[in-house]
Formats: sequence, structure tokens, C-alpha cells
Amino acid sequence: MSGLGAQRLNGKVAFVSGGLRGIGLACVERFLAEGAKVVLSDLDASDGDLASETMARLGQAASYIQADVTQEADWKCARDMVGQRHGKLHILVNNAGIDLTGPVESLSLEGWRRVMDINVDGVFLGVKTFVPMLAASGIDFPGGSSIINVSSIMGLVGYTDTSGYNASKGAVRLFTKSIAIEFATKKMPIRANSLHPGFVVTPLLNEGFQRWVDKGFAATPQDLVDMVAAQTPMGRLAEPRELASGAFFLASEDSAYMTGAELVMDGGWTAQ
Repeated sequence: MSGLGAQRLNGKVAFVSGGLRGIGLACVERFLAEGAKVVLSDLDASDGDLASETMARLGQAASYIQADVTQEADWKCARDMVGQRHGKLHILVNNAGIDLTGPVESLSLEGWRRVMDINVDGVFLGVKTFVPMLAASGIDFPGGSSIINVSSIMGLVGYTDTSGYNASKGAVRLFTKSIAIEFATKKMPIRANSLHPGFVVTPLLNEGFQRWVDKGFAATPQDLVDMVAAQTPMGRLAEPRELASGAFFLASEDSAYMTGAELVMDGGWTAQ
């Protein structure tokens, strides 16, 4: 949360996919604290317990829409909602994602396609849908509007038994670079950068670690947390709010000269 009193995102509107949990929720909370209006999406029913409780806590500056990021029609509904409520968009965070683990020979084609649908197609559809609105809204701000595509350190380096996830997050990285050059060359007021978390304490990580336990690779999820922490130079996993600080930087005018870049926040993992 901003502790200096100044709200750096006053007058701006943000959209965050996968916004009810983990890094997405932390981004929503940080953007709201910085004065933005935020529309968030997730798969939960709008009248479900998690969605209702979260939106009641976030307050009137936040709006929610149930959406599947693999469906273009859902993205168009989200765009219409943003347009009707705010008439503009300055920040797009493509955060929704899933993981896929296991030896490459054991992966199903269905599982491979599912991780690509969500992690890659979802990012493409979000950008494709919102580019006109982002371009129109970015004219009056230094650096223009900001697209933040959440990749991973697994989009930078390889790791055992994560080939499907690595491939999807690597695609997000290069897609981001390509659109950044495209927008800049065409003089469109939109920046695009990728955010690369290391291991973060989120529901997605906990679910993934539990699957490893179920496969017999560890006795408990905490054993895996301890192992990853020991392999990380800073000796711990990240908290979602720390990644939200990176997203805030990319969303703010402090990063007005950054586009096509990678913001790596991994406790030193990829520096080894």
C-alpha cells in the first residue's frame, strides 16, 4: 500500500484478469490504494462467496465480471463493461494463468492445449480486445497506457518437469516484446512489459506443490516450500504484495520510458 499519501494512479482505470486471488488480487488492492478505478475478472460466479466477499471488501472503486480468458466473447463483454462504467482504460494486467507439470512424455495433449489456451491465448485476447481503448486513453499520459503481461521466471529459464508451463510463459515474454515494438513503431501511446515472478506464496503455488506431494516427490507442501526457499538466494518465497509493487511501477509514469522489457522479481533465482 502507498504510505506517502499521494495516490499515483488518480484518474486512471485498470483491468486485471485473475483478480480474485494471489498476484492478481494484490495488484487490484495496490491499484485501488493508489487511486485507480479497477475492473477485475475471474471464473467465480459473480454471486459466489469469494467474489461477493472480495468485492464488498474492495469497495465501490472496484467492479467484477465473471469471465473465461480463453473466450473472445467474454473479453468483449469485459470491454463493454469497462466502457460503460468508465469510458476509458489505461492499465491492462493479463494475470490469469494455470500451471502444468510432469515429464514431457507423460503430458496429455489436452493438458498442453489447456495451459496454452489460458496462459497464451488469454493474454493475446486481452491485448487484442483492449488495444483500441488503451490507445485512445493513453494520449494524455507520459508513456501512454500500460500493458503488463504476467509471465514467470519459467519464461526465462528451463526447469525440470515444467516444459508446458515454461513454453507458455516464454510465449508471453516474446509476445510482449513483439507488441511493444509494434506499438512504438506505429506511434501508438501504449507500452507493454512482462512481469516475471519467482516463487510466490499464492493459491496456484500451493495447489501445484500439493500435486507434487500427491505424486510422491515430497512428504508435505511445506517441505517443497523449504526446498525452494533454500534454493533462492534471498532465502524465502515472495509475497503477492511484492509483485504488486512491481506491477504498480510498470503501470505508473515512473516507467514511462520502459517498453518491451522484463521486470524480474525472483529473489535472485535467475542470477545464479
